[in-house]
Amino acid sequence: MQSQEKGINEEEKKIFGKIANTVRQLTIDAVERANSGHPGLPLGCAEIGAYLYGKALRHYPEDSKWLARDRLVLSAGHGSMWLYSLLHLSGFDLSLEEIKNFRQLHSKTPGHPEYGHTDGVEATTGPLGQGLGNAVGMALALKILGEKFNTPEYTLFDSKVFCLSSDGDMMEGVGQESSAFAAHLKLSNLILIFDSNHVTLDGPLADSGSEDTLGRYRAYGWEVFEVDGYDLDALHEIITHLRQNQERPAFILAKTVIGKGAPKKAGTSKAHGSPLGAEEAHAAKVNLGLSEEEFHIPKAVLAFFAEKLKKEKERYDEWQVLFRKWSKANPELLKDFNLMKEKVIPADLEERLWNIEMKPSLAGRKASQGVLEVLSELMPQIYGGSADLSESDMTMLKKYPLISPGHFGGRNIKFGVREFCMGTVANGLALSQMITPYVGTFLTFSDYMRNSIRLAALSKIQVIYQFTHDSIFLGEDGPTHQPIEHYASLRAIPHLHVIRPADNNEVKMAWVAALRYTKGPTAIILSRQVLPELAETKVHFKDGLGRGGYIVKKERSKPDFTLFATGSELHLALDVAEELERHGKDVRVISMPCWEIFDAQDLHYRNAVVGGDLGKRVSIEAGTCLGWHQYIGIDGIPIAMDTFGASAPASALAEEFGFQTDAILERILT
Repeated sequence: MQSQEKGINEEEKKIFGKIANTVRQLTIDAVERANSGHPGLPLGCAEIGAYLYGKALRHYPEDSKWLARDRLVLSAGHGSMWLYSLLHLSGFDLSLEEIKNFRQLHSKTPGHPEYGHTDGVEATTGPLGQGLGNAVGMALALKILGEKFNTPEYTLFDSKVFCLSSDGDMMEGVGQESSAFAAHLKLSNLILIFDSNHVTLDGPLADSGSEDTLGRYRAYGWEVFEVDGYDLDALHEIITHLRQNQERPAFILAKTVIGKGAPKKAGTSKAHGSPLGAEEAHAAKVNLGLSEEEFHIPKAVLAFFAEKLKKEKERYDEWQVLFRKWSKANPELLKDFNLMKEKVIPADLEERLWNIEMKPSLAGRKASQGVLEVLSELMPQIYGGSADLSESDMTMLKKYPLISPGHFGGRNIKFGVREFCMGTVANGLALSQMITPYVGTFLTFSDYMRNSIRLAALSKIQVIYQFTHDSIFLGEDGPTHQPIEHYASLRAIPHLHVIRPADNNEVKMAWVAALRYTKGPTAIILSRQVLPELAETKVHFKDGLGRGGYIVKKERSKPDFTLFATGSELHLALDVAEELERHGKDVRVISMPCWEIFDAQDLHYRNAVVGGDLGKRVSIEAGTCLGWHQYIGIDGIPIAMDTFGASAPASALAEEFGFQTDAILERILT
């Protein structure tokens, strides 16, 4: 079969070759100038990039957030110059000057791609496997949007999600979990290209891996293809087939040569993560027929992408006309579309949540489920699920069906026992621009999700984590399931808001904070055990939880003691305060559900709550004391856990570890 019949003519082949070598040119020059970077993947995958950005991808760089675009995620984020070169050539807002400033302070070309920092970057990637999971989340989001908004007459969403991955993505557990999950849901809009070059950073792949990767993906249930990474006819034939006939996620193993063109380092780990060096870089340029002029871009390449942009605008304009027709024909769907696109939060959200009727004593997880049920009715953008714990972490939306293989009309997602996957898929859902995801598991299992939580915080995307079973008081499951260091561990992540509400009232306001106050991810940490509703916490958001920390019991004149508490220990702190007053002591009690929000308050407010002579300062929280001394001072007394828990009923654990009124009094009065 001739190349013309396959859809790539000789003229296109020539220009794709020029584009590929331009990617190599820019990569070599940028990495050498920075004296830092990973040239191997860009040199090896240049033809794949030339084909994807030159022909396969349907996007419009002048509106890089166009909802109907194809997405491309570079999961192998270390190969960032591959992406930066192609974004610049394609017409995204990434100048040649930024390419020249690769890996320099404040440039738009950091070492690994960062969402929101560089135009055209779809996800923050680098920790291997994370981008693959993000791509699965994006594909799921597009399936959800397609089922919700496509009609027999009008198709708004039919785009594809492409992901370029490396051996590291194949090895990391998060990539394996996400791949299995994608296959289960039959995500027929996901195309994963595996850069199979048989080399890892540490040496030949054979030193650490010998699995049948194709066989593994067949076993998952993916459509599987194998191709020479430089055979664009074959790659085009596969992509064309998938555009028309894809029924499951597709895995394309592309055989490449890492560092292609470098005479001494090609095919070796020496091309992976270090500059080629002046001598090898020069030899590579000669070998590839590149220009000695730094950062040279052939005029033919610039002309090609300028012409391509015109064609992309035609497709973009056609979709805009389609959208207007769809909008006129489907006014009710349009309402939901706009609510989701704008992530609209009801103006009277706080009032609506206060009006939710709840039992006066309720577990934090149960109270949060009650809030979620109301939020799902008010906000069509809310979707969520759990890692096989929906009946225990209370994340199931009872009014809506499950999302299931090939069926995406529900609002509940069962991730299975795949916390790694769940975190990365949640990020992908958030990156869709129209979905606000929440996900749930036990707090102690947040460790499995830590990297994805960190990347959500770095990306400043809105993901809400419902972490339950928040302390030793979950009881008999014992120390393997009882979180100790987890509050401190999560609080240490910049831009993550960690909220540990004390009762129904603070749970309601925690959701207001997560949806309205915070601009990134939020972890709401909830109890398994029943907690009493406290009159002291029933205050407006702006005066209570919206301040992060606030006074729930005011001293009469000058405090002898100031008690700080979060979550299930707040009612204990109030009981301790009552007993202290019987001993003739004056006491202030402060609820501190969210340190991050409190620390963001103005100095005047913070001083009014925690400043000055507050007597003896005591923190009460059933976790490690790490971090509390910033509020209680070096001489303060932390009532905390400095060891792991034990398997026993909650009441026995409270006695064993000193979380009882008498035990606390004995400690702080001596």
